[in-house]
Amino acid sequence: MSVAAIVLAAGASRRLGQPKQLLKLAGETLIERAVRLAGEAGATPVIAVLGARADSILAAVSFERLNREHHAVPLIHRGWAQGLATSIHAALDALEQHAPAAAGVLILGCDQPRLSADHLRELLRAFTAQPAPAMVASAYAGIQGMPAVFPRQAFQNLRALRGDQGARALLKRADRPVIAIPFAGGEVDIDLPGDLAHLT
Repeated sequence: MSVAAIVLAAGASRRLGQPKQLLKLAGETLIERAVRLAGEAGATPVIAVLGARADSILAAVSFERLNREHHAVPLIHRGWAQGLATSIHAALDALEQHAPAAAGVLILGCDQPRLSADHLRELLRAFTAQPAPAMVASAYAGIQGMPAVFPRQAFQNLRALRGDQGARALLKRADRPVIAIPFAGGEVDIDLPGDLAHLT
């Protein structure tokens, strides 16, 4: 059962004041790290949605290498400023071209420094183990959130998201089972200048 991945990395990082996609953790940019983790976990292809400062990111990151090693495909979404939901819609359109037979999609961002390939593998393992299509979410800080895996049967619900609604909105009003996988440190993300300490 194949599962694709969408790395949502189109935002402008306004509160941070610099593109979080190009921040480094252990010598690796956050966008490269997210793509690598998704690929190592077994998701393929990995659609990396870029928007704000896309040209700078493409110049700084070797997507040729990422494609060779992790089947990564950069997607420039010019309408990124219209909201997070539009990035998800654009990525789903790309998946129809690159992975029309995918049974589901793993959705993640690039700003959770505690994320590991092992956690993503657990999500994918739980997804493929279900007898019927189910959503599999990360559980941390009392919520069910990203990263999460959505079955193809939920793609229409993802396409119904609007504005700045993210995929987590589906987990809150799920019309199918949600399997929760604990993610220690999932609440740690990089949004504000003070969060940069988490990259050391």
